[in-house]
Amino acid sequence: MNTVFIVLPILTLLMFSLGLTLSIEDFKLLFSRPKSVLVGLCGQLFLLPVVAFILSVLFDLTPLFFIGVMLIACSPGGSSSNIFSKLVNGDIALSVSLTALSSIITLFTIPAVLALVTWYLDSNFAVQYELPVTNLLMQNIVLMLLPIVAGILVKSKFPVAANKIDKVLSKIAFPALILLASIFFIQHYNSIKDNLPVLGVCITALILGSIGLSSFLCRVFGFKDRVRRTIIIEVGMQNAAQAIAIASSPFIFNNGVIAIPAIVYALMMNVILLSYVGYYKIKRG
Repeated sequence: MNTVFIVLPILTLLMFSLGLTLSIEDFKLLFSRPKSVLVGLCGQLFLLPVVAFILSVLFDLTPLFFIGVMLIACSPGGSSSNIFSKLVNGDIALSVSLTALSSIITLFTIPAVLALVTWYLDSNFAVQYELPVTNLLMQNIVLMLLPIVAGILVKSKFPVAANKIDKVLSKIAFPALILLASIFFIQHYNSIKDNLPVLGVCITALILGSIGLSSFLCRVFGFKDRVRRTIIIEVGMQNAAQAIAIASSPFIFNNGVIAIPAIVYALMMNVILLSYVGYYKIKRG
């Protein structure tokens, strides 16, 4: 089965669904509350990739897994992070704004980071991976930017219809991701089984490290607990569908093995963040 015919439509659907939850106002929080937004973006765009790079080197990952870990670290969480922020009584306006801004900014930062990664692998492992930057940019624009913009326009022009569509898509999104993850898991079962001990620990360390460091940053800047919980969710939750789409796309890497870290990340991310939500609920009483 060629999974690209599944993953690319799912990603487009998720991005359109995300656009239905956004408005132009969500992008303006950067100017009214710059400190919290910039710290959140710093965690997403800089902190997480740096932690991912360090861990990939420390765990001596194979080049394909190295690229896969860096890829998932560069992919923002999407609308799912907004749902998790609600569950921990977070700052929803901040969560939505970070989702909106990071979803647009990473369209261009992902090619830059991956270009550095492939250069590093070529320099240190003599492994040459040609990164078609133009194709990556075009795919990001077509499958992510345009659906997000379309969703925003539909919400702006037809708010009632947008709300109805969003209710339907929000019910489809999670089962679609489960289907996607299941297909990749079955296709690459042996590789996942053989590498899960090292890759699983590396991914878990990435999630816990990003949570710990983003929490530390929030305390340094004196943010309230609601803001801190929101930034922890936004930094700790990544978009597995986007990473899988880039890894498996015939226009970019066309390699399912690179998508394996995203599958492992999706599993561990939900376990850890659901535990975080559960801890918050118990603590709150």
